[in-house]
Amino acid sequence: MNTNTRSTRQHLVLRKLLRHPSAIIGASIIIFFIVLALFAPLIATHDPMQTDLANRLKGWSAEYRLGTDGTGRDVFSRVLYGARISLWVGFIAMTFSLGFGALFGAYAGYYGGWLDNLIMRVMDMLLAMPSILLAMVIVTILGQSLTNAIIAVSIVYIPQYARILRASVLKVRELDYVTAAKVIGASDLRILFTTVLPNCLAPLIVQATLGIGAAILDAAGLSFLGLGAEIGIPEWGAMLNENTKHIRKAPLAVTSPGLAIFLVVLGFNLLGDALRDALDPQID
Repeated sequence: MNTNTRSTRQHLVLRKLLRHPSAIIGASIIIFFIVLALFAPLIATHDPMQTDLANRLKGWSAEYRLGTDGTGRDVFSRVLYGARISLWVGFIAMTFSLGFGALFGAYAGYYGGWLDNLIMRVMDMLLAMPSILLAMVIVTILGQSLTNAIIAVSIVYIPQYARILRASVLKVRELDYVTAAKVIGASDLRILFTTVLPNCLAPLIVQATLGIGAAILDAAGLSFLGLGAEIGIPEWGAMLNENTKHIRKAPLAVTSPGLAIFLVVLGFNLLGDALRDALDPQID
């Protein structure tokens, strides 16, 4: 694909996204939370780690916009700082999953044979176990921490990226321009990384967008179960874990991080669905 064709394709995709309601809504939600995360120190009204037992389980007020939790910490400030942690977890987990998954999938699809069988059977074994259960097993082995939760979530989603890219590479490697590159003597690595992979990115982009939301949700689930972020860290799943028992006295302490998780995951899902439609050449 030459430069002009690629540029035209990119402009077409952009026009489709700008006309797609899901893309606009999803991107708006994501940008909103990114802004909150970046400017959390300026927006927050209290130290998210500071406890004040005299003001525990307070409801909404001018001082505490979303009330306080069981130890008197300001829920509003903790939700803001939680956006930093949850988005960071989602992007980091997706990056590692995408990197390793794409590498395995590319080699399996391009070379085939015993290497393909070996890689894909390992991926099948990982896929045989429910993702959250596999993540729990990994965190249990490594120990409770936010870092280990990220590692667990990253491992869980590697097979998805590997299978998606392998399927794309199997199609692209048989095309004429790949055959032409082989005829002129290009090395396998050069063909794979400069000719094949650039034409297999569309499904990966869609899955990566959806994967960020899934990673945030799984990491929050691990923290809610007490296997992720340590107690006291303003992470949305950990906040749910700490405050569920106070849901009647301080409902905002539970519903606020829960709503934040819902909105962020919804934003990435909407954007991912819109990207799927925009990157499909059969959809006008």
